[in-house]
Amino acid sequence: MRFVEVARASRSVGAASGRTRKVALLAEVFRGAAGADEAALVVTYLSGRLPQRRVGVGWGVLKDAAGPAAEASLEVADVDAALGRIAAVAGQGARTERKRLVDALLGAATEEEREFLVPLIRGELRQGALDAVAAEALAKAYEAPVEGVRQALMLGGSLAEVARALAAGGAGALEAFRLEVGRAVLPMLAQSAKTLAEAVERVGACAVEEKLDGVRIQVHRGGGEVRVFSRTLVEMTGRVPEVVELVRALPGGDLVLDGELLAVGEDGRPRPFQETSGRVGSAVGADGLPVGVPLTPLFFDVLYGEGRELLGVPDAERRAVLERVVPDQELRVRRVAPVRPGEVAAAEEFQREVLARGHEGVVVKGLDAGYRAGRRGASWVKVKPVHTLDLVVLGAEWGSGRRTGWLSNLHLGARGEDGSFVMLGKTFKGLTDEVLAWQTARLKELAVAEEGWGVRVRPELVVEIAFDGVQRSTRYPAGVTLRFARVVRYREDKGVGEVDGVEVVKGVLGG
Repeated sequence: MRFVEVARASRSVGAASGRTRKVALLAEVFRGAAGADEAALVVTYLSGRLPQRRVGVGWGVLKDAAGPAAEASLEVADVDAALGRIAAVAGQGARTERKRLVDALLGAATEEEREFLVPLIRGELRQGALDAVAAEALAKAYEAPVEGVRQALMLGGSLAEVARALAAGGAGALEAFRLEVGRAVLPMLAQSAKTLAEAVERVGACAVEEKLDGVRIQVHRGGGEVRVFSRTLVEMTGRVPEVVELVRALPGGDLVLDGELLAVGEDGRPRPFQETSGRVGSAVGADGLPVGVPLTPLFFDVLYGEGRELLGVPDAERRAVLERVVPDQELRVRRVAPVRPGEVAAAEEFQREVLARGHEGVVVKGLDAGYRAGRRGASWVKVKPVHTLDLVVLGAEWGSGRRTGWLSNLHLGARGEDGSFVMLGKTFKGLTDEVLAWQTARLKELAVAEEGWGVRVRPELVVEIAFDGVQRSTRYPAGVTLRFARVVRYREDKGVGEVDGVEVVKGVLGG
């Protein structure tokens, strides 16, 4: 496939206003791929990624590149090979060699191709072809069930792997994607509700569990080896030796457990989240022991146990397995069940107790529901005492007065219907001097443009925002903005795929 066709598809997808049209455009270009390897490359590029992840090229090298070419001649495979060579450059004279290779690639690209390729290399491509849209397009292109494609993606398959499988074997190839002990899967996520009664009414017969303010983990034990992954599937085994030791000692055979890591004080109350996340990010000492506060894992689900995969098994049955494979109740999240609509008095008392012990809130889980890896399923609903959203930072303004020299006022974005990010408003509240200093350094690293007022940044940094309400606004493109928004914390454990959507924000407003 010619690379210019991918560039044109990206431009068309960016100009399309509706999801259905985006899916149709992507499906058409996916069908045009010549073979499995090319299909994998095309879907990776159109989802805004590089197979090489990063190639070590900054704006200084790109802005003065040779070209453009008068006529399109690049093939998709040519671009991949060139980017592979650029990514492999290292050692003395690396910048000069990268510059030579970038000049060769961009010099062969037309202006139309460069308009796609440069932001792709810089990680700034934002045409709306994100994973959810690309997954639907793959299903359409290869006449596969959408749910089957989504399931394959969530069970450890990247878009590229799923595209390669579909191109090589059609819809039947999706059956090869299974839960494998040792390979992390994206965790199931929860929707939100304002009150416990509302959540129970929405879910039906359910259990009500503690919602802990910790770091989400997924632990795999297979063949005597224990591996620990973060919610973004980054392996963190070496940083949590106490978890490895504990899970290795559990009874039974292979396991996949879902849970939360928490730093707990002597009084049994959770320590501040920053202490937990700081410990997770710290190294281990020379003696192999962790440096910093000890962490306790608390497990709330089991995805594999007693010799079988449990994703499709009802919640109540998975809980019974969890209680057998993790017999120590101090290592399990507490819960009350069954709870039914209109009968929530005991659950509300449990909720008050959970909050009094310093935890974040509760999660309502449907007793008959399976585990939907990577999805924000309707059968899990979280209830917290204040409104919070996970938003992405799109930019920041330089502070004044005592904040002079620091990037202070954050530009906040939610996910739009088409997968792009839509600005909701700004806030500079809730920031300590320590956070301001860290924030300034981090945002400078993510900056894609410097303006007189501040910087625009790559949408990679997720921040949890508390707010008092939502009001209509003609100032921002979403038509709404947050009232009294303030920073709760940065969530570097979350990816931008978990940023809340505009429809969630409007739901707080009531439509």
